[in-house]
Amino acid sequence: MSAIHPSNATSIADIPTDTHRAYAKVFWRIVPFLMLCYVVAYLDRVNVGFAKLQMSQDLAFSETVYGLGAGIFFLGYFLFEVPSNILMHRIGARIWIARIMITWGLVSAAFVFVKTPAMFYFMRFLLGLAEAGFYPGIILYLTYWYPAHRRARIIAVFMSAIPVAGIFGNPLSGWIMDAFHGSSGMQGWQWMFILEAIPALLIGVLVLLYLKTGIRDAHWLTEPEKRLLEAEIRADHRGTQSDHSLGAVFKSGRVWLMCLIYFAFVMGQYGLTFWMPTLIKATGVKGNLNIGLLSAIPFVCAVIAMNLFGRSADARRERRWHLVIPAMLGAAGFVVAASFVDNTVVAVAALSLAAAGVLTCAPLFWSLPTSFLSGAAAAVGIAMINSVGNLAGFVSPYLVGTLKDLTHSAQSGMYVLAAMLVLGSVAVLRTPARLVNR
Repeated sequence: MSAIHPSNATSIADIPTDTHRAYAKVFWRIVPFLMLCYVVAYLDRVNVGFAKLQMSQDLAFSETVYGLGAGIFFLGYFLFEVPSNILMHRIGARIWIARIMITWGLVSAAFVFVKTPAMFYFMRFLLGLAEAGFYPGIILYLTYWYPAHRRARIIAVFMSAIPVAGIFGNPLSGWIMDAFHGSSGMQGWQWMFILEAIPALLIGVLVLLYLKTGIRDAHWLTEPEKRLLEAEIRADHRGTQSDHSLGAVFKSGRVWLMCLIYFAFVMGQYGLTFWMPTLIKATGVKGNLNIGLLSAIPFVCAVIAMNLFGRSADARRERRWHLVIPAMLGAAGFVVAASFVDNTVVAVAALSLAAAGVLTCAPLFWSLPTSFLSGAAAAVGIAMINSVGNLAGFVSPYLVGTLKDLTHSAQSGMYVLAAMLVLGSVAVLRTPARLVNR
């Protein structure tokens, strides 16, 4: 399918400077703020990986117990994902995103009371319920502002929040756990959950005051800018699937192929983020702060790779190979990291390659389904793909933890993650280029 551009309209084609100015306004008004929201979300989702360094010993949790608890978050996430995104489409992004952030902040702080595996499982499940709909809701929200040919770069910038959360969050988590350990009779991991929940509550309130539902409600845009942006969105929706019924989306072979691809990539993503502190510690690194600082390095590499690939994908309007190449790089990184578990330098370098690969896949992936879904179909389809794909967030840490208990090594788990990335790459190449290269 050839790309459809609103610039075919003479009135818009004659004002490229105005178009640039309008999109610059949109970018600076919403994207940095959404990134901040996602930094907080991702930190509260994966800080259990750092908590494990103390929690597992304090509470006598096995690797399997930790892996199951880390992953069970995604069962709650799966169950409420589609309903949450449908409600957001009806209620509006501002109110619903605020509700999500405030709820998960309260649940995250309540982890201080965890004492048993059953409580750990229950609280992770509740956290998944609370956060369900946030990420696909943001992706849906961005489609209200940006057409397909601008979306890969913007989603890549937004999802830079994941490595940013690692760059700042990992050293912060390590520092909190070391500095506050034993204060007021609480362990360092308990303090970490309390202190890192506070930003979610504060920013959740700020969402209500700051975000606008869409282009028409943006008082900071002039009327000509609103008409220009709305024309781009209308032109972008021509030829996309707008059937809003859940049944139509559920029966779509293309949507299920997207679920498979995303599942494979999420396996790698959460295998990396949940287990990286443990892998680095296993190389002989001492001290939670030192582990945090070293685990920030792979995320720095990921920020660079995500944005370079995102810009290239939009500039060339090519989507498939811009996904396959980083996925294969990620697979190679896992294999090398598994083969040099006793060498800190090689392991961190390999994990940097893995992080650059798997984290680059996430934003670039969403340029595939959003190229053929729009309107209410996008609300349902994006939520469905994200919920099914994120079941890998349950499978990945549980599988790696179980294999680690059985083999007393992380190698087999890393090899499985690499194989999943290869499978995802093959599935990407099954997607018609004419459909997604827009």
